[in-house]
Amino acid sequence: MKRIILTVTTDLVYDQRMQRICSSLQKAGYRVLLVGRKKVDSKPLSEESYSQKRLYCFFQKGKWFYLEYNIRLFFFLLFRKADILNAIDLDTILAVRLAAKFKSCQLVYDAHEYFTEVPEVVDRPRIQALWERIARYCIPAMDACYTVGPGLARIFEEKYQQSFGVVRNLPLADAPHEKRPENQERILFYQGALNAGRGLESIISAMSLLPASFTLWLAGEGDLSNVLRKQVLDAGLQERIRFLGFVLPRELKALTPTVWLGLNLLENKGLSYYFSLANKAFDYVQAGVPSLQMDFPEYRALQEEQPCFILLKNLDPEQIAAEIIRLDREKSRYEQLQQTCHRAAHIWTWEQEEKKLLAIYDKLN
Repeated sequence: MKRIILTVTTDLVYDQRMQRICSSLQKAGYRVLLVGRKKVDSKPLSEESYSQKRLYCFFQKGKWFYLEYNIRLFFFLLFRKADILNAIDLDTILAVRLAAKFKSCQLVYDAHEYFTEVPEVVDRPRIQALWERIARYCIPAMDACYTVGPGLARIFEEKYQQSFGVVRNLPLADAPHEKRPENQERILFYQGALNAGRGLESIISAMSLLPASFTLWLAGEGDLSNVLRKQVLDAGLQERIRFLGFVLPRELKALTPTVWLGLNLLENKGLSYYFSLANKAFDYVQAGVPSLQMDFPEYRALQEEQPCFILLKNLDPEQIAAEIIRLDREKSRYEQLQQTCHRAAHIWTWEQEEKKLLAIYDKLN
């Protein structure tokens, strides 16, 4: 039984992608250990079929966190038996690459995003250059690589001269959801990090242009948590916008089918977002909830396959509000989007996608 150690900088409790990946690998006969970070306010780990370990760091963010975490991760990996080491994104790849120099094991890279093109990095040339040097040192040494979408795979293959598979971040298949009544509360719903580049300021501004019957729920926290809360207060929208904080995956799965419209609004601020294929887009579909998505390549390709989105050209609050009001008025259009979501929910499932994941690891045997 081969031993795999997968490494992330996230808090494992909320990382649904890694929960699915690790469960699939464990079920396929691998001995899996997932390593992440432990925060001061981390909730207890959920019981999973695979092993889990969280590393605590004195520094909680910024360059000192990444440095400390990679040092701690390096020594942790150095004294753990493993046949395969998996780095998820660039923020763990250096520790994995260096530890492998002292161990006889294979290396896998899982790119959840285009790390050097995320908004937090793309506007900081020196930081971007540092991460790029790390990428060029580590990625060519990997025995296998995969990412979340075909657009990013093509970019990475050309840039790093390394083959990349595609394993989309799809949800587990769920039982069919009942059709929601026409008079249901008009809840707009966002799940994910409250970070820069997610269009959150725009959707809050759009709320001022929508009738009072519309409410907005934000599930998650992030770098903009305080800024967004202040924006809501300044706009006098505190009665219509709810900050739900971090929501556990099992609670999120129950909550999402109850909302009216999902939101995944990204700024075209770096290639990572432009070529993104966020899990929330598929989560809304699995829940039978129509959603607003950006008219970016990957979402456009999905729309051509199964038209269950409304695509936006930009993040102008007036356009966002206009599309929402139009959808509210066109009942038949909303019902058609719902029906397409239910159809796509049988196709876009992790049960199908995990076959691609296992094929990548099987080739290492």
